[in-house]
Amino acid sequence: MATKDKILEMLREKNDYISGQNLCDQLGISRTAVWKNMNALKEEGYVIDSVNNKGYCLMAEPDIIDVKRMGEYLHTKWMARHIVYDKKMDSTNTKAKLLGEANAENGTVVMAEQQTAGKGRRGRTWVSPIGNCYFTVLLRPDVRADRASVITLVSALALAQAIEKVMNLETMIKWPNDVIANGKKLCGILTESSSDLEYINYVVVGIGVNCNQKEFPEEIRDVASSIYLETGRIVDRTRLLGEFFNVFEEYYEKFLKTEDLQGLEDEYNARLINRGKEVKIVEKEQETVLKAIGVDRNGGLVVEDTEGNRRAIISGEVSVRGLYGYV
Repeated sequence: MATKDKILEMLREKNDYISGQNLCDQLGISRTAVWKNMNALKEEGYVIDSVNNKGYCLMAEPDIIDVKRMGEYLHTKWMARHIVYDKKMDSTNTKAKLLGEANAENGTVVMAEQQTAGKGRRGRTWVSPIGNCYFTVLLRPDVRADRASVITLVSALALAQAIEKVMNLETMIKWPNDVIANGKKLCGILTESSSDLEYINYVVVGIGVNCNQKEFPEEIRDVASSIYLETGRIVDRTRLLGEFFNVFEEYYEKFLKTEDLQGLEDEYNARLINRGKEVKIVEKEQETVLKAIGVDRNGGLVVEDTEGNRRAIISGEVSVRGLYGYV
């Protein structure tokens, strides 16, 4: 561990003033080295008070994702055991795909504080202001290529569960993968895969979560929100990410056993915001109003017409819209 990190660890543990001489004695460094490392921490955004004859005290930490501290919350066997982190990158999905081609290990995570070319569905740009979570999970599932879309639903369910547990905010899901709070969208999920004939080489699941964002452009203000706006509390993003990885590993392993939602179907349907409601199904140029019944084991949305006939629609084939507002 670098000297700067050791000093930061000691400041956190003390939770009060610690003398410069104490730091020198415990770390075996000079007063000048202490001063230089304190300045380096301040440049990174840490607020450190210094008082003569008392020493140094950590007053506040920067709003950054702390990969090292994530270990306090992470209880996974393989998920997020290798994390590639940078304050800024073009797209976490792009970086993860490069790692996928370079044989990076299953469960590798790429994350950034900000993206300059974030990717949304259908080629859209995902706006990425500072204060949110932007990350991509690299997976190597031994399943058929047509199963990749189910992983998107698994990801949404894990994220909804993690947000609710950490922030005590009730979350729902708009099929297939929008996590909703109070009728507004909190996240975006983009799953991309590389497959060879029938089987998958790797899958990357890119997730953007609106965490501490305090305002949105006027054109999306009615449909998008952040955890902060819905709770009035700052999100500890490090803790939220750790909890997501814990839940995701559990849910993903259930998916791998059956290659479908068999072990997660009931839990997903319990969060399905359109369940039992009318939805507008948009297929090419045609619009049809049907009732949403729930998802099936393959991740399809089961809908019912007025005569009681049911069929499952698959993500990507249609656009499912609510009749009243966003949901």
